[in-house]
Amino acid sequence: MSADLDRTRAVWKQVAQVVIGRIKDGSYPPGSRVPSTLELASELGIASSTSQKALAYLRREGWLRGETGIGTFVTDEPPKP
Repeated sequence: MSADLDRTRAVWKQVAQVVIGRIKDGSYPPGSRVPSTLELASELGIASSTSQKALAYLRREGWLRGETGIGTFVTDEPPKP
């Protein structure tokens, strides 16, 4: 997957788009847990701080919600594109 990321553009924005794409295609349905920052970083071959920035952005934008000590989940009603 890391080969699909363009290192000349902000990687965290591309990671956010990957997660949004998975939400839209049903890979991560509403209410489901998304990979942790470490899992996402390992899968995509990026720094965990990059995946953390992407997930934080998606929480601010209403795509995800965090449950302390449990994980990060897709909101029940993600934003309409």
